[in-house]
Amino acid sequence: MPMLPPFAEVALLLVMAAGIGLVGTLARQPLIVSFIAVGLIAGPSALDVVHSDAQIDLLSELGIAVLLFLVGIKLDVQLIRSLGVVSVMTGLGQVIFTAFFGYLIGLALGLGHITSLYVAVALTFSSTIIIVKLLSDKREIDALHGQISLGFLIVQDLVVVLAMIVLSAIGIGAADAGHGGGSVAMVLASGLALVAAVVLFVRYVADPLTERLARAPELLVIFAIALAAMFAAVGDFVGLGKEVGGLMAGVALASTPYRETIAARLAPLRDFLLLFFFLALGATLDLSLLGTHVTGAILFSLFVLIGNPLIVLSIMGAMGYRKRTGFLAGLTVAQISEFSLIFVAMGVSIGHVTEDALGLVTMVGLVTIAASTYMITYSHQLYALFEPLLGVFERKNTPREPSEAGAHAAESYRIILFGLGRFGTAIGLRLHKRGIRVLGVDFNPQAVRRWRDLGLEADFGDASDPEFVAELPFRGAEWMVSTVPIHPSGLSHEDTRRTLIQLARSAGFSGRIAAASHSSGDSEALFGAGVDLVLEPFQDAADRAVELLSGAVTEERTDFPEIAAEGRATG
Repeated sequence: MPMLPPFAEVALLLVMAAGIGLVGTLARQPLIVSFIAVGLIAGPSALDVVHSDAQIDLLSELGIAVLLFLVGIKLDVQLIRSLGVVSVMTGLGQVIFTAFFGYLIGLALGLGHITSLYVAVALTFSSTIIIVKLLSDKREIDALHGQISLGFLIVQDLVVVLAMIVLSAIGIGAADAGHGGGSVAMVLASGLALVAAVVLFVRYVADPLTERLARAPELLVIFAIALAAMFAAVGDFVGLGKEVGGLMAGVALASTPYRETIAARLAPLRDFLLLFFFLALGATLDLSLLGTHVTGAILFSLFVLIGNPLIVLSIMGAMGYRKRTGFLAGLTVAQISEFSLIFVAMGVSIGHVTEDALGLVTMVGLVTIAASTYMITYSHQLYALFEPLLGVFERKNTPREPSEAGAHAAESYRIILFGLGRFGTAIGLRLHKRGIRVLGVDFNPQAVRRWRDLGLEADFGDASDPEFVAELPFRGAEWMVSTVPIHPSGLSHEDTRRTLIQLARSAGFSGRIAAASHSSGDSEALFGAGVDLVLEPFQDAADRAVELLSGAVTEERTDFPEIAAEGRATG
């Protein structure tokens, strides 16, 4: 293909990224896979249209700086403490065991000590973007396993910071003139000076400066990008690398009250710039050489897809969590991340490893990211399939996650309500005021705690867990109500509700069933699944509003300020 002008070349790459990204989205694949595929197709092994290396590399480096900046701005060690010991212990345990066994696999494949170490460390990083996106789509980010997974990500972010700092320090002797070429002592001194500058910035400058800049939001975003680029350039100059510099810039703003605003506004720019990193990565891979990595890629991929979840499942089981929670949390670490590729790329630039190692890790990334997307999406179905084999990972008693339903087995409730969000809380409070005894159920520990604070009875548990549902006090219950949030597509939670209906009937529930719906099509499906009453919050609220506005109803409205607080808390 004839060489195109740089602008036309970038335009073509963007068009290809949009088209292939759409195909990947329809296949429920993360954009990372699509973008690397675009680089492979546009690279020398296929169309050979990537020739503006300088321009693409510049955008790629800026994208990495912004990515690490956003990691730094969200680093919050206090959050680890709030999530509990399990996040730290399981996160560190997963990193240590994955690195150890990955290193042994690398040696067995004949990769050499340094290459095996790089690959093993790269396998410990899971993709924050992919995990959060998938759990958010499934409305499981607030579930117990979702919160523990967030703890994993924070621990891994800290490991990323330490690994890159150590890597930069080790690679000083191999650094070229572009990295300053100084001695190790000089670079470490420069690093300490950079840390001191960040501390002083946070102490005296960050809050008043960002408060002033926040009056013009566009200027605040420009300042954040400038700070990330400046720290990345300084870090590169003193030998720490652009990545560490970008992280330090994020840490400099992590304590400001505007960090969430900055992160939200920079996320689209990060995704756009990272496109060029993955394009450049794919364009540098020679498809004819990837065949030499097939055996290694298969073994490492199987280790990540199977070994990582088993490591997490074992640690959580030993700590006293139920096998279901450990399994669901373990699936979230069944892939490697963009940091894995960046980490190995740093090793290539320093001269510790060759391009072959980057190609191997890239193949592992493509396989694990693609496969884990489906594993997380269909996690509950996979648990049902493997549940008979997982008993060995659960202690006889689970002190970290006791089955609360058994404690209410002898109790009598007229209504059992699943889903303790804003709508469920409104129903529960009104039923409680009328003297109707209701038991609330949710898989979000915070939601259960809030219900109990309101004086309502609640159990923590998963509506799709057969063991939990079987222990609920259905005897004497007249209604079972589901207000579980519905995914916008209308598909994600339909199976959960159907499963709940089947499990409740199997457990002996003979009363009537009500479920919330937000569309006519979903309502019809619920009726077909055996629901007796469909609650349509928006339609019912609109009907009530029309009655009030038209004067058809004149009785005084009863307000519950607790519901407003609950709504603000749950969003």
